[in-house]
Amino acid sequence: MIEIAWSSFTPWSSLAGGILIGLAAASFLLLNGRIAGISGILGGLLTPARGDIAWRVAFLAGLIGAPAAWLLAGDLPAIEIQAGYPALVVAGLLVGIGTRYGSGCTSGHGVCGLSRLSLRSLAATLSFMAAGFVTVYVIRHLLGA
Repeated sequence: MIEIAWSSFTPWSSLAGGILIGLAAASFLLLNGRIAGISGILGGLLTPARGDIAWRVAFLAGLIGAPAAWLLAGDLPAIEIQAGYPALVVAGLLVGIGTRYGSGCTSGHGVCGLSRLSLRSLAATLSFMAAGFVTVYVIRHLLGA
């Protein structure tokens, strides 16, 4: 039986974070006419178009800079990752491959695509979630890790 870690249950801060992500994605679309999908923003830097680089760099700098500033603030809870470097590298590569085959990442499909009622994003998000559920079930219950 799995126990819930009630000390990690933070509904109000989670709700606030979700609201901020939704507002940021909606604002980005309304003000720039662009979808805030990270893989698409990063991918656009790999094949840059004139006049299309600065906002992508600024977006990615914010994406990296905000957590970096949080880390510098100190007094953070201990983070324990129960996987070795090889598993993390394989997981990262699989996510990258999945975003290419899925024509976008979870932020693009799950937040931005679903809010635009995109059926393609619904199918992609359901696939992401199903793959995650199956992976956790296999690793925790069948492999016992």
